[in-house]
Amino acid sequence: MSAPDRSAARSGSDPVRSAVYAVAACHFVASFAALGLPPYLVEILPTLGDEEARWAGVLYVVPTVCGALAAPVWGRLGDRFGRKRLLLRAQLGLAVAFLLTGLAQSLPAFTAALVLQGLLGGTFAASTGYLAGVLPTGRLAWALTLMQGSARAALVAAPVVVGLLAPVLPPHRQYLVMALLPLTAAVTLALLPAPGADPAETAKASSPAGSPDSAGSADAADTTDTAAAAGSTDSCEAPNPQELPLSGVESDNAPAKHLLFAPRLRVLLALEFVFVFATIVTFPYLTALVEDRMPGLPSVTSGVVFALPHVCYLVLARPALAVATERPAQAIAAGFGLVAAGCVLHLPDAGLPLLLAARVVFGAGLTAGLVGLSALTAQMSRGRAPGSLFGTLEFVSKLGAVAAGLAASALTAHLGPDAPQAAGALLGAAAALTLVPRLRRRPANPANPANPAKEPHAPRRSLRRTSRRDRAHTGHAADR
Repeated sequence: MSAPDRSAARSGSDPVRSAVYAVAACHFVASFAALGLPPYLVEILPTLGDEEARWAGVLYVVPTVCGALAAPVWGRLGDRFGRKRLLLRAQLGLAVAFLLTGLAQSLPAFTAALVLQGLLGGTFAASTGYLAGVLPTGRLAWALTLMQGSARAALVAAPVVVGLLAPVLPPHRQYLVMALLPLTAAVTLALLPAPGADPAETAKASSPAGSPDSAGSADAADTTDTAAAAGSTDSCEAPNPQELPLSGVESDNAPAKHLLFAPRLRVLLALEFVFVFATIVTFPYLTALVEDRMPGLPSVTSGVVFALPHVCYLVLARPALAVATERPAQAIAAGFGLVAAGCVLHLPDAGLPLLLAARVVFGAGLTAGLVGLSALTAQMSRGRAPGSLFGTLEFVSKLGAVAAGLAASALTAHLGPDAPQAAGALLGAAAALTLVPRLRRRPANPANPANPAKEPHAPRRSLRRTSRRDRAHTGHAADR
């Protein structure tokens, strides 16, 4: 990026940067509605005939399960028909689903509307797929971090706002108001530019004589784009090429149908699943743990305890990105380690100060892990169809969230409210020791897959023998 472009980016006049902020803001309003109302299902279901709200736990995960099933399909359709169109579809689909949920008069109708929320939503995968089509690798890492920040902000603010509105408007009818949020987001997104050509098409169309900025998935282009992104975000320098996990044959125009067969991509998916599981398994029964240890604690204090890790993300994400962009594997390892340490600190019953310290440590781990995964995902998006990649990641992430919720219920029922924290600690430590080291393995040598660390030496020896024969022939000719 040239100096004028960098100055424009810093001053806020960069149109691509403005588009990123617009997409993040639209994801915030969509997440605000999706995350703010499900905690109030225990109040909504009695009005629909479920007097004891026995279906609250099941209905809580229905949109997540349906969203996980639909995400890969929507991702592939975005690659085929246009990512901006699919992003608009996600926002409009969410608006329709919220409207139907607010109008539901029976439990079956309400359940069907929640199913539609999952099937027609998928705003995160659609948003990240769109951003991958308009941003180079380095700036994509920053954009993914910003998207996570918008979701964390919604997770903190939405339940509070819904609770404040509850005396005036019942939570069930608030779905009607929330339908306006994704509808407004769709109108805003309609004004954004459509993404350019797919990275794979760009790589095929580029030539060796082209400039680095237009060289698709070439190594020089990736390094240049990442360095430019660092200057535009004021957060980091260009990554060390040795830290790029996809510097081998796996990253060059991998077909979407072979998406899951790249070894390092399988490691990324495993890390995504385990990190989501290890963190979310601690969420559902945290308030029960707090109330069990500190009876009579004000509900607002319990809310602060729950939200503190997400506030840590909002504060620490930008400085963490400076490290994660250069060393994503180390950031992910630190994330798992800090999450494990934070979970361990939740186990002693030592009062509110230690609990708050545990939440801060957990929040630091949440930040390091999410930012590291964002940086790694951005690097692995080179030469891949963004819709398929982010749709698959969304499927794995939601699957981890559902599995974590079910595991938390089973662990708490059999072992008590401390058990999910112990499970998070064990998973975090195990992932840091077993999964993360796989990212540092060198990719296979395309000329010699059985020997990934060394180049084949046979051609070099052949060249040396040829040069000796030439020298001998030249010497005999001179003697004659």
